[in-house]
Amino acid sequence: MKLTIDRLGHHGDGIAKGPDGPVFVAAMLPGEEVEGELKGDRLEGAKIITPSVHRRKAPCPHYRACGGCALQHAHDDFVAGWKAGVVLHALNAQGITAEITAIHTSPGHSRRRATLSARRTKAGVTLGFHMRGSDQVIAVPECMLLDPEVKRHFPALEELTKLGASRKGELSITITASVSGPDLAVTGGKPLDAMLLQDLGQLCERFGIARITWDGEAAATRAQPLVPAGPGQIHLAPGAFLQATAEGEAALVNAVCATTKGAKRVADLFAGCGTFTLPLALQSEVHGIEGAAPLTRALDQSARMAKGTHKITAETRDLFRNPLIPDELRRYDAVVIDPPRAGAEAQIGELARSNVPVIAMVSCNPVTFARDAKALINAGYVMSDLQVVDQFRWATHVEMVAAFRRG
Repeated sequence: MKLTIDRLGHHGDGIAKGPDGPVFVAAMLPGEEVEGELKGDRLEGAKIITPSVHRRKAPCPHYRACGGCALQHAHDDFVAGWKAGVVLHALNAQGITAEITAIHTSPGHSRRRATLSARRTKAGVTLGFHMRGSDQVIAVPECMLLDPEVKRHFPALEELTKLGASRKGELSITITASVSGPDLAVTGGKPLDAMLLQDLGQLCERFGIARITWDGEAAATRAQPLVPAGPGQIHLAPGAFLQATAEGEAALVNAVCATTKGAKRVADLFAGCGTFTLPLALQSEVHGIEGAAPLTRALDQSARMAKGTHKITAETRDLFRNPLIPDELRRYDAVVIDPPRAGAEAQIGELARSNVPVIAMVSCNPVTFARDAKALINAGYVMSDLQVVDQFRWATHVEMVAAFRRG
């Protein structure tokens, strides 16, 4: 069957009009004529008859097999435009017409945080990402996503796998680069007994690993993982979220600080360990609110070590079940909100009822961002300075930040 690709889906597949509805074709681009065997709603074994002008040879030698990237076969300007279109489409679905003022794409070799898979094999260890559409792990020594500082610690991760993985199991290792050494969070390994604890402690010393967390439990700590942020350093709590690239974080921080400039008091909601709190404190008093107590403690510790800032306070509070209400929001001149993928419908509802002059909203989900933006716009806020931030280069993930000001 011959088909012409109309558009890309949210997972990066090409979508064409088939005889019985949409047909999905992997690794294709709009405008391409393809031929293959129709199986259900997918075209298998597709061959390109007419390639797109936006197609290129993928720069990474692992791309054909690796599932870590989805869009390396397209030119960078096309990918940037497509991600901007995903955001605008989500907004249009809510009846919102918007204009994107900037697109920030992180460079290759910049991912300072990534989750790798690892298995023990007869020959040793396979460390990398899953193959596309498979649970098989392939090695990615020449990965173009990862920061060289992350790849430098592959030997340590391989030794960790030999120590902690069962022969049939698979480790999931989240590695975060920090100035005091990598911070590792491991799941799927052997039970954490006394012998494994001892081995992990020795591994930290041998390879300069800052900390190892094993299935959520602290297993070994050589040093507190620290990441530069504004006037100080973030003290990472175990398993804490961190923006994937320093470049992407800088774009988000700059946008948030520009939106809230001139505010005397700022509330930083879903503050985590202080990604926005610390830079904001250079220009305003900041009250950071986070639902997880370990993150709030880390934020407080980071604040006490920072220099040259305005007053920083921290609070543990579940903003999903107990959002700040208008009476509490009245004390702030600006609010920063960076919720998880599900958005923050309850807190957005209270912000919509408040008189907060300025809101800076960061999101990693265009759909929930658009839903929450509509609630604010319906309440009289005006959206501006919409920016797209692409930290997950060559993946389908997209982030955005925008300002909302009382009309």
